[in-house]
Amino acid sequence: MRTILVVDDEPAARYGVRRALESKYKIVEADSTGAARTAVVAEKPDLILLDLVMPEEDGLSFLRWLRAEGGETPVIVVSALDSAKTAVEALQNSAADYIVKGFDIEELRTRVANILQLTELAAENTRLRRELVAEGQFGRLLGASPAMRRVFEMAERVAGTDATVLILGESGTGKDLLAQEIHERSQRAGRAFVAVNCAALPENLIESELFGYERGAFTGAAQQRKGKFELASGGTIFLDEIGDMNPVTQAKVLRALENRKIERLGGSHAIDVDVRVISATHRHLQAEIAAGRFREDLYYRLRVVALELPSLREHKEDIALLADSFLGQLGSRHNHRARMSREAMDLLRQYDWPGNVRELRNTLERSLVLCAGDEIRASDLPGEIRDDTGPVLAEKNSEGDTFLDESDFREAKRQFEIVYLKRKLEEHRWNVSQTAAEVGLHRQSLQEKLRELGIQRPGK
Repeated sequence: MRTILVVDDEPAARYGVRRALESKYKIVEADSTGAARTAVVAEKPDLILLDLVMPEEDGLSFLRWLRAEGGETPVIVVSALDSAKTAVEALQNSAADYIVKGFDIEELRTRVANILQLTELAAENTRLRRELVAEGQFGRLLGASPAMRRVFEMAERVAGTDATVLILGESGTGKDLLAQEIHERSQRAGRAFVAVNCAALPENLIESELFGYERGAFTGAAQQRKGKFELASGGTIFLDEIGDMNPVTQAKVLRALENRKIERLGGSHAIDVDVRVISATHRHLQAEIAAGRFREDLYYRLRVVALELPSLREHKEDIALLADSFLGQLGSRHNHRARMSREAMDLLRQYDWPGNVRELRNTLERSLVLCAGDEIRASDLPGEIRDDTGPVLAEKNSEGDTFLDESDFREAKRQFEIVYLKRKLEEHRWNVSQTAAEVGLHRQSLQEKLRELGIQRPGK
């Protein structure tokens, strides 16, 4: 039988609620918030009916205490005041519902039943999600290997808190998907999730993108614009590739995290922001700190909880699971169903996947589109996978280490840059933006370097 705690200093009010509900629920009474605190610990109620106005301490103060202690018990606030302001204040303090005294008995029974049913559904949802984590699924992320399960279990625990999270991992491991899923499982779910790719924005734009600007702040600022921190207020901001952020902006982000306030460019007053921060990077931040490129104090602010996604080559036992899922999704999109042949699957497991899960998905899509029947064979896979030579080996075979034999330093440096950049471009399927993020250059700078070295995509 479910237990309901009735907190009200008026004996007649408690009696009326008891008579209305005792046929279906166990009723526990408290005539003060002090007695209610004791009852919460002793009885562990499933629902609390809380009077708003009491002599020693008001109901909202008790509700704030309950939430601060981590109590998630649903609360229906009961008040003699039929005030929209009071109702809004109660709901803002995490009350599940608000009802005015003089209520109809059937209305009370209905609201109590509905809230308990929602609580049961939420508990069942949490249980099912934990079962999926144990089976190797966290939202759109898959992985039954011990390495992936550890990440999923830790992410599940941290999701329900408001802790700042730093996600580490190579490009293509799914850091953005992990960030989105943590948000969806948090208390901020349903509110804004605002993602910012710090590597894709030029240095002169990232600050205005994050913090916004006032009209006339700079040439072209024709009207006021809110930044990403403001747009994410109440929700989550995801700072992707935080390791590529310039030092000036790093300092401002640090202040925003410390003070929970930002200031628009050209502005003169601070703006309160309530955001949860999740950041991600493929860079080794401690090495960046040692090199003087990243602030140590910001690093410790960001990594309250650190989650590291392993590279695909570190959990190859998940490749079959991932391939089956991707082929199901891609089959629906392209109206072409196919399965992997045993030989093709063996080749997928042998390959080292420098582009990680993203590269695996792209490879499967290409192979599915090109295969003739209902089976993807070894001949349908890209050459580097069939020959067991990824981009690194392919580049080395074609170029070798000839730059080491050069007597002129400038020519050796030029040859090295050609080999290095070609290899990185191959890893990212010649996607310039992704390659720029990987090597720590802005897109425009990389394009200039490619023109300077005469590097062109094959076939152009």
